Amino acid sequence: MTVLELRQYTLHPGRRDELITLFEREFVEAQEELGARVVGTFRDVTDPDRFVWIRAFDDMASRHAALTGFYGGPVWMRHRDAANATMIHFDDVLLLEAVGDGFSVTSRAAIGKGRRGPSRVLAVVWTGGGAEPDTATVERLLGVAPVLARTAPYVNDYPALPVRDEQAVVWFASYTWAGEAAAAQERLAAHPLGQEPGLEVLELEPTARSALR
Repeated sequence: MTVLELRQYTLHPGRRDELITLFEREFVEAQEELGARVVGTFRDVTDPDRFVWIRAFDDMASRHAALTGFYGGPVWMRHRDAANATMIHFDDVLLLEAVGDGFSVTSRAAIGKGRRGPSRVLAVVWTGGGAEPDTATVERLLGVAPVLARTAPYVNDYPALPVRDEQAVVWFASYTWAGEAAAAQERLAAHPLGQEPGLEVLELEPTARSALR
């Protein structure tokens, strides 16, 4: 079991790079030392004031211990005012459970080696209710094998960080080229699935230290 948080932060205009710099310098290792894996950190391509990131845990017990240790620890206490000053909203969060093997990410030591161009990650978020879209159809439209996650069947036992109270399915797809992600979005838009009101596609640009690229 891998428990995931898909976190979307709305920031004050023009302050996204400020938060990313602080986050990558201070918050990555501090969380991972406590058992929270920072899977990916991203700029939302369509919204210059949105920062998106994914955090993973082995299980809910590990999540509670890691969140308690980090948010009650010295690193967050030292930098929380600076981080919070960049944010308008930080409660757009989906608590998910990965299906299958979950995320296999590149080590940070290998980041940047052999890259051909600006990479992209698409997060296809379904909250439409009713029948879940067929994963084979989504995979065909995306053009790559995505990682699938669904709303975790657990109570959020760290209420200081709220999560969205709705059922969701999320497909994460990685692309070496931005153009490949654009082509996948065109296929989605041309398909009836892309017209569904419960479907949202996040186009994400990995930051310098993002493990998921």
